[in-house]
Amino acid sequence: MSIKILVVDDEPLQREILKTILSGEGYETETAESAEVALAMLKKLDPEVILTDLQMTGMGGLEFLQSLPEKSVPPAVIVITAHGTISSAVEAVRLGAADYLTKPVDKEKILFAVQKASERSRILKENLRLRTELFSRFKIDGIVGVSPRIRQIVDILRRVADSSSTIMIRGESGTGKELIARAVHYNSPRCGRPFTALNCAAIPENLFESELFGYEAGAFTGATGRREGLIEATQGGTLFLDEVGDMPLTMQSKLLRVLQDREIRRIGGKETIRVDLRILSATNKNLEEEVEKGTFREDLYYRLNVVFIEMPPLRERCEDIPDLVAAFVRKYNQEFGRRVNDVSREALKALVEYRWPGNVRQLEAVIERSVLLSDGGTLTLDDIGGLLVGRKTINSLGIDLPEEGLNFEELEKDLLQKALQRTGGVASKAAKLLKMSYKTFLYRIEKFGLKAEKDE
Repeated sequence: MSIKILVVDDEPLQREILKTILSGEGYETETAESAEVALAMLKKLDPEVILTDLQMTGMGGLEFLQSLPEKSVPPAVIVITAHGTISSAVEAVRLGAADYLTKPVDKEKILFAVQKASERSRILKENLRLRTELFSRFKIDGIVGVSPRIRQIVDILRRVADSSSTIMIRGESGTGKELIARAVHYNSPRCGRPFTALNCAAIPENLFESELFGYEAGAFTGATGRREGLIEATQGGTLFLDEVGDMPLTMQSKLLRVLQDREIRRIGGKETIRVDLRILSATNKNLEEEVEKGTFREDLYYRLNVVFIEMPPLRERCEDIPDLVAAFVRKYNQEFGRRVNDVSREALKALVEYRWPGNVRQLEAVIERSVLLSDGGTLTLDDIGGLLVGRKTINSLGIDLPEEGLNFEELEKDLLQKALQRTGGVASKAAKLLKMSYKTFLYRIEKFGLKAEKDE
C-alpha cells in the first residue's frame, strides 16, 4: 500500500527538495505552499504523514497542528524547525507531533523520520480495524438465534451491559459463555479497555495468587522483578473468570475482598493498589450444589451472581441451527476463499436432528471442516455425515457413548482407528463405513497422524 505524504512549506525550493526525496523512495507526495492551503487539501486528501515547517507566513506550524481536523487515526506530523526555534518544536511534540527535524535536514534523517511516522500510522490504523472488527463481531444484536431462550438472553444483555454489575454465566462446554462475556464488555463503557480471560481450571493452585495479584521482586524464590497481576493489568476493563467453580477456596476469599474493597496488594508488596474493573464469571457446575458441599463460598457466590444467565445447550435450541450454519458458512467462505452458497435439505436435516454433545463449538468445527473440504457450492450429507457421530454408529464400532463429558476429538480419532481396523487398513472401505467422502477421510486421518495401509 502506497504511503501518502503532504509537505507543507512556504519555500518553493524546500518543497521541491522534500518532494524529490520522498517520491524517489516511492512515497505518494503532495505539497502545499501554506498551512491554509494544506487545511483545504485535507478535506479530500487523507495522508498518513504530514511534514510541516514551523515558521511560515500566515498561519504558523503550531497553529496548523492545532487546526488539523479530528480523525479516528490522525496523520503523523513531523515538524521542521531552525535551530533557534527548537523550543517551539518541543511544544509541537507536546501538542501531538510525532517528531521534529532541525534545518538543514539531510536525506537520511528525513527518510528515517518518515519511516517511523508511517509505521506508527499503519499500526494505529490496524488497531482501529481490529477494534472495529471486535465491536462488530460481539454486537449484542449480532448474537445468532431466534429461539425464545436466546432472545431472552439478548434482552438481558441489553439491559445490563452499561452497568458494572457482576454476571454469572452457566452452561455446558461449548455453548458460548465467553462469547456472551465479550458481548457484555464490547457493548459497555469499558469497551476501550482490556478484556482479560482466565481459565480457573487451568491454573495450578500455588500459582493462582501471583497470576491474579502479581508480585514484587524477592517475594519468593524466582521473583527476580516486579510483575503486574491480571487484575491490575485489566484496570478499567473486564476480567472474565472462566470455570470459576474450580477456583481454590483460598483464592475465593481473596477474590471476595477485591469485590468488596476494590483494592489489591501484590505478593510481597506493602502498597495498596486501587482497582476499577468489572468481573464476569462462567461455570458448567451447579454452584448452589457446590455451596452446599462447602467447595464454593456462599458469600462469593452472591457477589458474582448479581445477574444470572443460563446458556442453553444446542440440542435445546434446534431452531437456531440453520442460522448458525449460515453464519459459519459465511465465516469460513471468507477465511478459506470458498464459495459454498447452500446446504442440502438432507444435510441440514441431519444437522438439526443431531444431539451435539460439543454444542455450538462442535457445530462450528463441523462446518469449518466441511467448507474447507467441499468440492462444490453446496454442502451435502456426504460432506458432513461422517463428522456427525451418532449413537448407532458408535455402538456398531464398539464404543460406549457417555451422556456427559464426551471428548469429540478423542472420539473421532478412535472411530477412524476402529474403521481402519475393521476394513484391514483399506482407506476407501473405512471412509464408506463411516459414511464419509474419501477426500474427507484422508484429511481426517492425516490430522490425527493416522495412516491407511492400503488405498484399494
